[in-house]
Amino acid sequence: MSAHFDERSGVVPCQTPWGCWYQTMEEVFIEVKVPDGTLAKEVQCKLGSRDISLVVKGKDILKGKLFDSTISDEATWTLEDRKLIRIILTKTNRDAGNCWTSLLEGDYSADPWIQDEMQKKLTLERFQRENPGFDFSGAEISGNYSKGGPDFSNLQK
Repeated sequence: MSAHFDERSGVVPCQTPWGCWYQTMEEVFIEVKVPDGTLAKEVQCKLGSRDISLVVKGKDILKGKLFDSTISDEATWTLEDRKLIRIILTKTNRDAGNCWTSLLEGDYSADPWIQDEMQKKLTLERFQRENPGFDFSGAEISGNYSKGGPDFSNLQK
């Protein structure tokens, strides 16, 4: 099990007009499709702890207040193959119960089914971390998984 949990289990993307976003317990990933041949000097990306701004070739693509806080010093963006911008934000609250329902406050919300799938994935990721000898990447989950699932920390081992 050398691969990360999200590599084995896949991602639950929320589609947007410009691309998609998805999340793990620790990070939020944003993938923005840009015109082929885009140069890095044509990209202006500002990543704050609670806000984001992305301008490509003078056109606003993404701008607003993030759903929750991030660690701005750990945020990165890359331009891949001159046609995809990948932004990685590190969540301040890395608890399985911190499942973002939208990328920005009031914008790019996950529909209820996608939101449910995102929460299931974060709960399984939490179980994986708590039980490193098991592989939860292909597991199904039902019942009480909202807010990161039940708390078993007070049970004796």
